[in-house]
This record gives sequence, structure tokens and C-alpha cells, in this order.
Amino acid sequence: MKYTIFKKYFPYLLTACVACSSGQSKRPSNEEDKAFSAYTDHFVTALWKQYPSWATRAGYHAYDTVLTLPTPENAVKNKSFLQAQLDSLSAYPLDRLSASQQIDYHLIENRLKSMIWSEDTLKSFEWDPSSYNEAGTFAQILTGRYAPLKERLRAFGKRLQGIPAYYEAAKKQIKDPVPELQALAIKQLKGGIPILSTNFADSIEKADLSAEERKAMLMASENAVKAINNFTDWLSGLRSTHPKSFRLGRDLYEQKFAYQVQANQSAEGLYHSAIQRKNYVHGEMMKLSKELWPKYFGNIPMPTDTLVLIKKVVDTLSVNHASAAGFLDTVRNQIPRLIDFINQKDLLYIDPSKPLTVRETPAYMGGVAVASVSAPGPYDKGGMTYFNVIPLAGWSAAKTESFLREYNHYILQTLCIHEAIPGHYTQLVYANQSPSLIKSLFGNGAMIEGWAVYTEQMMLENGYGGNTPEMWLMWYKWHLRAVANAILDYEVHVNGMSRAQALDFLINGAFQEQAEAEGKWDRVTLSSVQLTNYFSGYHEIYQLREDLKKKDKDAFNLKKFHEQFLSYGNAPVKYIRELMLN
Repeated sequence: MKYTIFKKYFPYLLTACVACSSGQSKRPSNEEDKAFSAYTDHFVTALWKQYPSWATRAGYHAYDTVLTLPTPENAVKNKSFLQAQLDSLSAYPLDRLSASQQIDYHLIENRLKSMIWSEDTLKSFEWDPSSYNEAGTFAQILTGRYAPLKERLRAFGKRLQGIPAYYEAAKKQIKDPVPELQALAIKQLKGGIPILSTNFADSIEKADLSAEERKAMLMASENAVKAINNFTDWLSGLRSTHPKSFRLGRDLYEQKFAYQVQANQSAEGLYHSAIQRKNYVHGEMMKLSKELWPKYFGNIPMPTDTLVLIKKVVDTLSVNHASAAGFLDTVRNQIPRLIDFINQKDLLYIDPSKPLTVRETPAYMGGVAVASVSAPGPYDKGGMTYFNVIPLAGWSAAKTESFLREYNHYILQTLCIHEAIPGHYTQLVYANQSPSLIKSLFGNGAMIEGWAVYTEQMMLENGYGGNTPEMWLMWYKWHLRAVANAILDYEVHVNGMSRAQALDFLINGAFQEQAEAEGKWDRVTLSSVQLTNYFSGYHEIYQLREDLKKKDKDAFNLKKFHEQFLSYGNAPVKYIRELMLN
């Protein structure tokens, strides 16, 4: 969950430290900072013109009508643009910029390099058909508040006219697709059709449009739906003799990890750190399970096997869960309680003018996460923010019960902390207020996910849940997911872990329910590296807090730490660390 701005995860890259390790960085010049700020404004404007869909998702709506075709010719133009921007960036003396501007410099540089790497080396446009999903962009236009409905419908309709050519071009790009991503693409594309048809038509009925405009829009909708159905039919019938494996392999994995996570460790180093953390968490869970055993099992002999002991206690606590029918309402009811607790404890400021809407995950976003947050971009600060929760309709009774046991009374509270308050939702509100547009746009996934994981522990440390051993045990179970994510992702994509091995590790080593473990397997086959963000970011944020406590001693203030940390936007933690410690 992951957070999302319509579930688009972009490659992130930072390549150099904020200041010279020798401390010999020159004094920043205000004039040079101003010049660099002017450059970043020009760069972002040029970026949106080159990537109009990205602009719309970020809340910049000047190019809503433009749908760039995924053709080799446009790919060449994109690479030329990226290289030209790198050349322009190199003209600015890095050591003459302020620390904050240096971060922006690195974020731009690394985003450009990562996009070139993705085009030249990763080549996911050839093997990931799910990357050709524009439903989220259309949904943002349709549901936005940035302009009157009539204007948004006209942009929507104009953009819709490009859909047939878009999917014809996509067919020519796809080669030897990953079967799992092929299936995901079909599911998501079909799920997005109502956005382009029913929802669009309903909105047309509400708008003051001429009969001629209505007819043209409905015709564009009909043609777009035909094109998508044609594309999904083509995908369904596509049989490659050498389909690409979803496993990246060691080299690609390490490269992608370096671009996206930007940790002080390699992917292999993080993997070993996660194993150490797993062993520590097992030890803490064992202590809590021993404490709880007499309360729930009386004089029944305690298992001698540590993992069996933990699993028995966890399974017993997991029977306390919401009903399937009341699951969404249970999530909704958690939000005001979390806000009240944070205000009472004065942990950080929650802006009451930024409402959060809880809803079932739209079909065009389905198939990846149990829960997520869809937030408006920095240009669209007044846009709606959604807490998406997986719908349970159509599930078997066994699968539903397994899911509800996994997201039981204790875990569901932690999920809401992570996804909403003070996790992803709160962090994204702060990010959109950052004075640095670059940090908001080119956010670091490990910082974002790490913040959400950190807040779970922080809330319990401050008494959320009554400081009971039950709440702490189940939080450790939940926390083990972040740790297990990093282990699983590396094991699967680098070491070749099988499905059976993965399920055994998740169920018996991480105490997950069958449905959760199967869902995580699906997720690791549909993504790579992203699952490592949680543990990597959490570890760096927690360590920063503890180091600041030692540095500031009695002057340390938790609320001040949280608000200052979030004020830097979505920058990598190692750069925020530089700013906060110095």
C-alpha cells in the first residue's frame, strides 16, 4: 500500500551526498539559488509538455487533451529531451547551491538518469502490458475539482479520441510479455472501461453541452471502449514462445534498487539487515506470547517450538475481527479516532481542511494492494484524497474469513495508521505543502513508505491501543510484514524462491494468513523492489529520530521532529538527515 497517486510508481534516483564529506562545500549564493530555482521552474514546465499524462496525474492540467502515443519515434524524442535536460542541469555548480537546492539538483539528475536507464536497459514497455493503462488519468480529469465540469468533459472527450491509435501503437511495442503482467493488464483495462463509458456518459448528462458536443463525446467513448476491448482480446490471444520471467535477476534488481530506494546499503545488504530484524522481532513476539499464554490457554502446556507458540497466540487473537459486510464501515470509523488520539497527544498537526474519503478500490486499480491512498498532486491541492479499501464481494467464505482474520481488530487499526493517519495521507498532505515542487513531484518511495511504517510504532509508543501485550504482539506481527517484504522481494527476484517456498515463509515465518500470503505472492510477481521500501525507509527514519534524541537531549520534541521531517517533502531520508542533524 502502499501509497499512490493513481498507483503510478516512478523510478527514483539520487547519486551524490548533499555536502562534501570534508565539509569544504562553498558558501551558497542567493543569486545562484535564484538562478537554479528559475531553472527548475523551466524544467518542470518542459517536463509536462513532454509527458502530458504525467502532468495530469500531478494535477497540472494544461495538457489534459494530449495523449502521447507509445511509438518508437516518441521514445527517441523522450530520450533526446532527457539528455538535453541533463546537459542543462550540469551547468549549475552543485557546491554553490544551498543544501535544499542540492537535494533538488540530485532529484532531477537522478530522475532523468533513471528514466534513460528504464528506456535503454529495463525496457518494461516491452514486457509489461499493464503500463498501458490510462484509466487513472481519465478518472482524475473526470472527478477533479480544478475546473467546471463542462471544461473537464471537453478535455476528457478530446483526449479520448486518441485511445484507438494509442492501443494500436501499444501492440507494436509489446514483445514477450510477462504472463502475470499480461493477466493484470487485461483485468485492469477491463476494470477501467466504466470510467470511459458509463461514468463519462453520466457526467455528460449533467453538463450544459450542445447536442452536437454530446454526440461527439459519446462517439469518442464508444470508439475508445471498442479499442480497449480489441486490445484486451489481442492480449488474451497473445502467446509468446519465450515469455519473459517476472523475476528481474541480480543485476537488474541491484540497479533498480539503487535508483528507487536510494539507501546506504545495496539490495543484498538490506536483505541481510532484514533477516537480522526478523530474528529480533521473533524474539520479542516470543516474550509477549509467553506473557499472554496463561490468559488465553490457562494450564495447557506451552509449545516448546517458538514459532508454533507465537502462531497459536496470534491465531487466537485473530478471531476478533469485523464482519465482511461491516469491513468498510469499520475502516471509516477508525479515522476520527486516530485524529482525536493525535490531537490529544499533540504528536503533529492534522489539517482539518483536507478531508479523507474512504471508498472501495476502483476496478481499474485492482489486483495489487489491499489498501492504498490516492492523493491529488501538488498542483491540485484542493482535490479529493481517497483511502481505497479492497472490496470483498464475490469472495468465497473461506477466503473472506482468512482475510478478515489477517485484518483483525488489532491489525486493522494499524492498517489505518499506516495508510491514512498519521501515515500516507498525512505525509502526502505535508508533501503537497512543501515549498519545493521538485521534492513533491520526484518523491522517494522509501521515505514515503518508511514514514507510514514508522508511525505505526510511534503511535503504540505513545499509548495507542492501551499499551496492551495483545496490541504490541499483533503490531509486531504486522511489522514483520515490512521486514518480510524486503526478504521476500530479494529471495524471489534474485534467489529464485518458488511459490511454495514463499508461502511457507510468509505463513510459518511471518505468521500470515493463507489469503494474505497468496496475495503477497501475487504482488511480488507483479512488482519488483517496491516491497523493500517499507523496511529500508522505516529503519532510516527511526535511526534519525534516535540520533536526534541523543543530540538534542532534553530539548528534543517529538511533534517538532515530525513536522520538521515532513516539511522537506518526499526527499530521501539520508538527505533529510543531513539537513536535520546540521
